[in-house]
Amino acid sequence: MPDTSEIDTPTGPSRKRVAPLIVLAVAAVIGALFWILAASKSGSDDKVGLVESPLIDKPAPSVRSTTYDGEPFDLARRKGSWVVVNFFNSRCVPCIAEHADLMAFVDQQATFAGGAEFYSIVQPPDDDADVRAFFAKRGGEWPVIRDPDGATTVAFGVALVPETFIIDPSGIVRVRWAGQIDAITLSQLVQQQRDLYEAR
Repeated sequence: MPDTSEIDTPTGPSRKRVAPLIVLAVAAVIGALFWILAASKSGSDDKVGLVESPLIDKPAPSVRSTTYDGEPFDLARRKGSWVVVNFFNSRCVPCIAEHADLMAFVDQQATFAGGAEFYSIVQPPDDDADVRAFFAKRGGEWPVIRDPDGATTVAFGVALVPETFIIDPSGIVRVRWAGQIDAITLSQLVQQQRDLYEAR
């Protein structure tokens, strides 16, 4: 039988010492992946729905421009009415997706006295021909407002479209909704604000 008493043993770390380190490393990677997924989910949720704005409960920014029909538009002259302002761009996918709901909302508001007025504001850059083609293809008979230098978009703090604001008859911003919205949600938000307004 060979004599093994003088055979050298490995001087590096043993398998028993390396295995726990590998397990810890794998656990750390899995934990990091879960954290990234959770953060991305909550981030996407934050981008759709009611969001904070320094404009809430403050007078709406001045909007003086023209419509795509060449008519003058001054938001301050809409006082006395409920106003819904929707920022959009003709190439924006969620804007396209919500358009039918916006049409349904406008039709619904037109059925009763004092229904909310609705306006689209075009976030630049956008081509006039593309904007006109957008409405020619999808419909929508409400005024579409130009924002050629982006001043209105900046004043409302809009970074990504679509965004929707509800302004009460006193000209005060009451709601900011970021992302795509549907007709039922928008109608409910307007009605909630009406109830609060009448209770003040």
